[in-house]
Amino acid sequence: MVLFGGSGTQGWRMAGPGGFALVDGALQSDGGMGLLWYAERPFADFVLDIDWQVARVEDNSGVFVRFPEPGDDPWVAVREGYEIQIHDTAAEPMHQTGGVYSFAAPSTVASNPPGSWNHYAIECVGQTYRVVLNGLAVTQFTGRRGTAGHVGLQNHDPNSIVRFRRVTLTTID
Repeated sequence: MVLFGGSGTQGWRMAGPGGFALVDGALQSDGGMGLLWYAERPFADFVLDIDWQVARVEDNSGVFVRFPEPGDDPWVAVREGYEIQIHDTAAEPMHQTGGVYSFAAPSTVASNPPGSWNHYAIECVGQTYRVVLNGLAVTQFTGRRGTAGHVGLQNHDPNSIVRFRRVTLTTID
């Protein structure tokens, strides 16, 4: 299922400050701390494939999975879902790219250089979360939160310019 294919944000809603602009077929973050979330429906077991790009190595963002409807509060996704982090220079290992924010550090940071596209395959099955970055499995984590919810993209702060494209989700029965 294509959630974002490069031409519009139908089915998506913004929570919190800032937003995303459509730039050359990609969603580009602006301001923050906000959350662009897919509001059409929640998902249970799935693989989320997404391309992302940072402008600078210190840019900060994330991909959220399995959080309840946030209304206008992006912190709902932080408190009740899981964030797959994008932040190569984070001091705390659990806050580095590929990690499950505050829960599990990646085995390595396998990001391409700023300006290059990266690819996440985020697998969520039951309480097992597996993160593959650019073809390399970097994190496996066993969670304790809900096993269904929405997916979303973070616009972390005004200085972090992060772009997302080709957002697809494959459900697992």
